[in-house]
Amino acid sequence: MSLFQEYKNSLKKIEVEELFDLYFYRPLAFLLVKAIYSTNITPNQLTVISMIFGILGGISYSFGTHMAFMVGAILYLLYNVVDCSDGQLARLKKNGGTVGRILDGIADYVVSVALYFGIAFGYANNLSDPLFWWIITAAAGFSNAIQSGLLDFYRTRYLDYVLVRVSVLDEGLKVFEEEFERLKNINGRYFDKAVIWIYLKYSAVQQKATNPKPEQEKIKAHISAEEYAQKNRLLIRLWTFLGPTTQWTFLIITSFLNRIDIYLLGILIVGNILAIIFYFLQSKADAALKLKSL
Repeated sequence: MSLFQEYKNSLKKIEVEELFDLYFYRPLAFLLVKAIYSTNITPNQLTVISMIFGILGGISYSFGTHMAFMVGAILYLLYNVVDCSDGQLARLKKNGGTVGRILDGIADYVVSVALYFGIAFGYANNLSDPLFWWIITAAAGFSNAIQSGLLDFYRTRYLDYVLVRVSVLDEGLKVFEEEFERLKNINGRYFDKAVIWIYLKYSAVQQKATNPKPEQEKIKAHISAEEYAQKNRLLIRLWTFLGPTTQWTFLIITSFLNRIDIYLLGILIVGNILAIIFYFLQSKADAALKLKSL
């Protein structure tokens, strides 16, 4: 197998990948994966390492100096590379597990929270109107979460239709429920039990909000993978511009420019305007396929 083919096998479908991931972070992550492939390092260990980089990045931003912002930016660059590598290693070694999938999601949330608290304490607190910038920071963090959530929903749905697979949420819940029941009969493994329990509670809420009604499932059965892809291929590419990697890259650039305000206002204003435009376009595409939007 050629190196390029091996790299492609480590990716999701190309159209759902963020451009910065595809052309920068994932190639670097692939080099890391190749370097450690023959070792005993696991995807979960890479996830924890990436989370450590992310938390340290948030702490660095809390110092509030230009140098601290640049150090934080480098740490977040490393975070993103290692964060990409855990999934690539799991796909190549075919050793991804239930806990690993959840741990990866938890790490993303923890790192995002660390960033915005770091900005709030290190940047907003040092401005002439700290309360205003605390509000801006909180609003940007909330917007970031919503934008990433929208991408995650539509990307997952795209893959469900195009790959003709059972909804990942439904299928995943069954797997995690079975794993949780199995672990309940085993002494120890408290970390694994806690992680899966948290995920099951979160997913139960998410499932109520996003799962289609029975009539929607009937509609899904009559939509071919080709038809869905044709209507949504461009849209899913547009959604990726609101993804976490694009936002991290924007943060890194503005940090080196010492303009965290541009990052916050960019996420809050430009990001939300794009989200509204993409949602409108997505609703039109969904209506044409008789699908229910979020």
